[in-house]
Amino acid sequence: MDTLAAPKDIFWTPDIGIVQSIKTEFGAKEFPYVQLLCFGLMASSDILTVTTACMMDLYRFPFDIQSCNITLQSSAHSVNELSLNTLYGSVWLTQESKQTFQSQGEWELLSINMTNSNSSFIWGIKNQLTYQIAIKRRPLLYLINFMLPIFFFLVLDVISFFIDTSGSDKLSFKVTLLLSISVMLLILNDTLPSTADKIPLIGVYCSVIFSLIGISILETILVNCMMARGAESRSVETTAAVTGQNDPPDSVRDQNEEYYCTLNLLKQILTEFRAATRQNQQEKTSLSWTTVARIIDKTFLVLYVITVIVFLSVLGKVWRLY
Repeated sequence: MDTLAAPKDIFWTPDIGIVQSIKTEFGAKEFPYVQLLCFGLMASSDILTVTTACMMDLYRFPFDIQSCNITLQSSAHSVNELSLNTLYGSVWLTQESKQTFQSQGEWELLSINMTNSNSSFIWGIKNQLTYQIAIKRRPLLYLINFMLPIFFFLVLDVISFFIDTSGSDKLSFKVTLLLSISVMLLILNDTLPSTADKIPLIGVYCSVIFSLIGISILETILVNCMMARGAESRSVETTAAVTGQNDPPDSVRDQNEEYYCTLNLLKQILTEFRAATRQNQQEKTSLSWTTVARIIDKTFLVLYVITVIVFLSVLGKVWRLY
């Protein structure tokens, strides 16, 4: 017989605990028997449900990879009395763990590495066995729910520059986009885990796009104001006031009739010339306001597109290389 099953209570069991555990009680499933092997070893199996604390780095969220440690250590025995070792290597443990790894679909198990070390305490040196578990977040959910909609809002904001600036549709459209991103930021604030070290890149992504759309709204208000100023200049009607003359006496009416007709004709020509000159000046002023507004709008569009491309390129590079 190669193995023998024996009750577990008649054997000595080492007091091994988990250092990172934040609960004193474990959900455990203990087997009442142990296996005695023919070459002098004893095999015992237990299933534990452990709640541990893990420091998370959310800078690359949702493309982050987290590393959590589970450290096994005896609470009473020193390194001379109890030594912790592994039976299998990291490769075998990783493969077996991937087959039995269960989660809610957000995390993916990458690897499990093991290290054996000694830790010094006031009452002695104890042996520790540390399992370093690397898990990767699946970003598809956050990519579809947050990043792509905000990117589409940015694309719509760029396309909105081709809307006619004569009306208020362009400004209302941009304000709607800004409000939509505000709602997305509120949802992201409730979804994103809190962090105190540094702002996650997805927060920088949303904040910069929010600021860009806000700046484009200010530019739209300026352009609409200049276009309205030009429209007011065109709508002003120039009127020429022709001054009337007193009728001459009956004695000289016949003699000076030709003179008065010529004089009135000259005055009318002069008045029409002044009115035409004033109207040309107003048209030039209106044209200058409209021209400046169009130049500002086109220049801002070019700078806006360049800024968006540079920002997305730099952010994507940092997101990939960090």
